[in-house]
Amino acid sequence: MILTLSAQRPAPEVPAGDLGFLLHKHPDRVLTSEHGAVTTHVLYPRNTPEECEVAVLLDVDPVALVRTGGDTGVLGQHVNDRPYAASSLLAVALGRVFSTALAGRCTARPDLVDVRWPLRLRLPSLPCSGGPALVHRLFEPLGWRVRTTVLPLDETVPAWGESRYVDAELEGTCRVADALAQLYVLLPVLDDAKHYWVGESEIDKLLRRGGDWLATHPERELITRRYLLHARPLVLDALDRLAELDDRPADPVEEPPARLADHRRAALLAVLAELGAARVVDLGCGQGELLRALAADARYTAVVGTDVSVRALRTASRRLRLDRQPDDRVRVFQSSLTYRDERIAGFDAAVLSEVVEHVDPPRLGALERVVFGEAAPTHVLVTTPNAEHNVNYPGLRGNGLRHPDHRFEWTRPQFARWAADVGSRFGYTVRHLGVGEAVGSTGAPTQLAVFTKEVAA
Repeated sequence: MILTLSAQRPAPEVPAGDLGFLLHKHPDRVLTSEHGAVTTHVLYPRNTPEECEVAVLLDVDPVALVRTGGDTGVLGQHVNDRPYAASSLLAVALGRVFSTALAGRCTARPDLVDVRWPLRLRLPSLPCSGGPALVHRLFEPLGWRVRTTVLPLDETVPAWGESRYVDAELEGTCRVADALAQLYVLLPVLDDAKHYWVGESEIDKLLRRGGDWLATHPERELITRRYLLHARPLVLDALDRLAELDDRPADPVEEPPARLADHRRAALLAVLAELGAARVVDLGCGQGELLRALAADARYTAVVGTDVSVRALRTASRRLRLDRQPDDRVRVFQSSLTYRDERIAGFDAAVLSEVVEHVDPPRLGALERVVFGEAAPTHVLVTTPNAEHNVNYPGLRGNGLRHPDHRFEWTRPQFARWAADVGSRFGYTVRHLGVGEAVGSTGAPTQLAVFTKEVAA
């Protein structure tokens, strides 16, 4: 497995060989380091004032990988592509041998850190789960000129066709730290695999290496999902944090997204005021936008927010300034809507805003029992996307839903049937409202159901 990075002289007063200062590796020496099943070599095939080329060569022992990487998947096979393919093994090696450059530090020549170098990166065996087009989609928005050549399965047997590997070359002008960070994140994304276990610490790595560019990348959802190996709780947490960095909602397809969110919040506040609710719990409160509006209104004597995401609750608490200005009326805590929780019982109203569509259909029954049967507030307000309106969003991708974590989206008749069934089983009457601007026969983008507990005669 090999990567070559070539740098041209970035300025008349800066020879190309100064790249060695940035990489913290002397051009006249060969560095060799061993980490488990991987031996990494760093050497300079070319070093002149006009051009400097550094090569990173990985020698991977597939047998040792089997012993250290478990007995499943590609790492469980003694014969695999890891010694040859530019995978997460290469990303980790880059993080080890170029740690100071990746962090944007250069003690000997700090003036070089922010220099934009004319660079050429070559990855002769790059695995692509998604084909060569994915390489272009990932790197071109970052300013790289991309050339890819699909490699055959076997040059001697043309009938076998193409492999999933490409010979990729990237050219562009950027900081060395940025180029290394993009490789660190995107190599395992292209492979759609990692050789190590992924936990919460990977979110911090992703934001540390990708925060400056990933928040605005058009493929940030795909990158986040693949980098975190499709672990939904981690992906949602990371997308929320990236959305905060980008200062826009994580949902990229509701246009304009902030305006529809404002419409939803205004509609919920109007209905809560109309109902005369004083004690309100926001179930799945996210980052606390509705909570902040409720807390600012003195008519609400108790305002509670719950969410399964600890990260979202921290953001909500920070926005509510609960650490600096405690309010006895307001509190937030972690809770799952599919498990009984006595802390959400006894409220005048409960809000489920853009929540139900994130629940797997087999788990909806548990949510219904917990919210309508056990917590049993006087009123329940439920908002969810109107699937009929999706034809007005030409930018929808993938499964055609508005958010990558949506398990389903209901049409208005489907939502009405669900609401009627829940109401009849748990003793609620239901009325329906549209939220946002209606477009022809497709209706409003959001649908709102207001459940009210029936009073025994």
